[in-house]
Order: sequence, then structure tokens, then C-alpha cells
Amino acid sequence: MDKDADAPDSAVGTPGLAPGAPPRGGELAALRRRTTAVLVSGQMLGGLGVTTAVTLTAVLAEDISGSEALAGLASTAAVVGSALLALPLASLMIARGRRVGLSVAYLIGAVGGTVVVVGAAMGSFALLLAGMTVFGASNCANLQARYAAADLAEPGQRARAISFVVWATTIGAVLGPNIASPAGRSVAGLGIPASAGGFVWATAVFLITAALVHLLLRPDPLLTARAIEDADRATRGQGTDGTGAASVDSGTGGTGITEKDIPGGPGRESSGGGGRTSASEQSLRAGLRAVAASARARLALTAIAVSHTAMVTVMVMTPVDLGHHGAGIQLIGLVISAHIVGMYAFSPVMGWLADRFGRLGVILLAVALIGCASALAGTADGDHVQSMAGLFLLGLGWSAGLVSGSALLTDSVPQPARPSVQGLSDLIMNASAGVGGALSGLVVSLAGYGWLTALAASLLLPVAALTVLDLARHR
Repeated sequence: MDKDADAPDSAVGTPGLAPGAPPRGGELAALRRRTTAVLVSGQMLGGLGVTTAVTLTAVLAEDISGSEALAGLASTAAVVGSALLALPLASLMIARGRRVGLSVAYLIGAVGGTVVVVGAAMGSFALLLAGMTVFGASNCANLQARYAAADLAEPGQRARAISFVVWATTIGAVLGPNIASPAGRSVAGLGIPASAGGFVWATAVFLITAALVHLLLRPDPLLTARAIEDADRATRGQGTDGTGAASVDSGTGGTGITEKDIPGGPGRESSGGGGRTSASEQSLRAGLRAVAASARARLALTAIAVSHTAMVTVMVMTPVDLGHHGAGIQLIGLVISAHIVGMYAFSPVMGWLADRFGRLGVILLAVALIGCASALAGTADGDHVQSMAGLFLLGLGWSAGLVSGSALLTDSVPQPARPSVQGLSDLIMNASAGVGGALSGLVVSLAGYGWLTALAASLLLPVAALTVLDLARHR
């Protein structure tokens, strides 16, 4: 029996390599292409599953709860679920690699989709919220996949590597809102509301995506990147402990991160009683220490969180606002499709700009785009073409902020701390967006959709200030 088949998560075992040797040269380039192809395929399916389900989530929530003010809570629950899973998923990836982490997250998302369908059939708003919280794991997987693309990328091409995987979501994400209607018709006669049909389809898609990632994402990109760095340090004679093993804390740029701070690393206590620290707590501590040591990491976290929060806050209530102005399901689907095109289709352009002209300039571009989008959407007042333009620009600004911020974050911390920091980033961005989404329905019911977009735009001010100050310091 092939020994490599018994260790599919290992960084070794790549065809053409000596046993135990990490890939180099042409082998590494081939592995990058293969990894990207698998991630792209997974993102296409993952994007299809998420958007097919969430297109009518606010409508479903309003129908079941009978309250416009509660309509935003369903989407918010999914965002909260993504936040809750971010650190455990980061810890799992540190210990077992991207392949296991991503496939498990998609499986959890499938469970959530099933619970949503059951809650919708029973007319239970509480069960709907519980299912949406678990469903958020699928979006967490989609977000974390961008970092898997950066694991093996050259430093000067990280933004493009991230953006290409983000772009891959376009195909599934654009199709999703437009097949929400046939998904609804497919459950006719089953006692399931039409607006919940997308969750039935999403559950099946996530099961397929989990199988794809589990079977094909090998050797694992994160474990391979770790093996390459360890081999490089050993070759240079740096960071060894006298046994030839590379020390995790070498090259950390003064963060003070040690092996004990990396979940799954040597010397770490396992979870349990007696004062031991859980893997998630270890991941949080390592992420916080790395971010505290880097001003640009803090800027990157802020840019990612604000871009995502502003986008989610406006987007979750747009279908409800369009419905109040006479838009039907088909038109709502077209507007959301335009938004998703903005989010994903132009991400390679954002990646190229961030690699070519710098991360900070593209962060400022994100601020400008989201600000313009908020103004257009907030003043549309029933002009569906203007709403579509605003939602398109909102997605474009999100893309600029996510791609440039994710690349800057990866650049700003050492390799051993990256998964922890990336998990912390997704925790913060989803928690912030969860608060925004939770308040969005209340703001619309009390003050109107226009005020909601104005409040979302005001979140951009600290990002603009921090970016300009950083540019001024480094001139």
C-alpha cells in the first residue's frame, strides 16, 4: 500500500519529490495550479449554495416572524455563526490543514441548511434562527478559502492569488439569486415555504463541495507552506533547537509568538480541565499578540471588518426595501445578482491593483466606492435602476476592501501566526457585521432605509483616517 495514501494531509508525497522533501521549483508551481483549481471549483459551488439560500432569507424571516424589524435577524444569525466558527476553524486548520477545516465547515453548513428547512416547515422562527447560525459555517468556509490560496503564493502575488479565488465565487453567486425561484417551486407540495427552497438545494451543494475539497485538496497548502518555511530555516541554520527542527517563533518580527501560542504546536496544552487552554483560546491569543505587534495588521483588520459590516448592513435590508417599492422576486434577484457581480467578478482587478500599486491605495478605493454606493442606494426611493447601481458599487467596494485588506493582513504577520490572525479577522468582521445586520431591521423600521445607508457610510471614516495616517508616516 502507498504510504502517502495513509497521510493525505502531509506536505510530502508530491509526485517527483524525494520522500519528506517539500515541493520546489516546477513541482511547487504545479502544486499552486492544482490547489488553485480545487479552490476555484469549491468556491463556485460554495457561492452557489450560499446565495441560492440567502437571496430570500429576509423575506422568509419576515413571513415567519410577521415583523419587518425582525427580518434582518435571520441573515444576522448566519453572520454570527460565521463569527463563532472562525477561531475553532482556524485552530482545526492549524492542527490538520486547510483541507480538513474547509470540508468540515461545509458539512456543518449542510446541517444548518437542513435545520432552516425544518424550521420553515414548522413555522418556527427560533428554529430558523438556530439553523441560520449553523448555516453560517458555509460562509466561513468560503471566506477562509481565500487564505488557502495565499498559503503558497509568492509575496508579490498574494493579492492576486486571493482575488482569483474570490472571483471564482462569481459564477455560483450570480446564478444563485436567479435560481431561487425554481428552487422554491421544487418544494411545492412538500409543506415547505417557497422562500426556503433555496436551503434544500444549498444543503445538497454543500455536501458535494465538502466531498470535492476532502478528496482533491492534497497535499494540503497550509501544511506544505509550513514545511517549506521550516526547511528554509533549517537550511539557513536559523530557528533550530539543536535537533534540526525549525522553531516556530523565528522570523516573527518581534511579535513574541512562541510554539506555545500556536494551537497544535509543540509544547501546547490540550483543552480540558486543570487550567489547560483550549485550541480556540490559544488561537485567539496568538492572533491578538501578532496583531498588537503590527500597526498595519490592525489597519488591515479594520478595513476588512468595516468593508464587510457596511456591505452586510445595507445588503440584508435591500430586498425588503425593494419589496416595499413594488419589486417582485425576479427583480430582487436581478438587483442582488448585480451586487454579487460587483463583489466577485472584478476581484482580480482589485488583486492586480493591490499588488501593483499597494494595498493602502486600494483600501482608499474601497472607502470611496462604498461611500458612493451608500449614497446611491439610500436615495433611490423606488428607482430600481439606481438601487441596482448602488448595490453593484457596494459589492465592488467590498471586493476592494476584502482583497487588499486580506493581502495586507497576510503580509503583516509571520507565517506561524497567519492562520490565527486570519481566524481572528473573520471573527471580528463577522461579529461586526452581525451587529450591523441585527440593527438594520430596527433602523429601517424606525428611521427608514436612507438612514441605514447613511449610518453604514459613516463607518468608513476611521478606515480613511487610519489609511491616510499610515501613508503619511511612510512617505
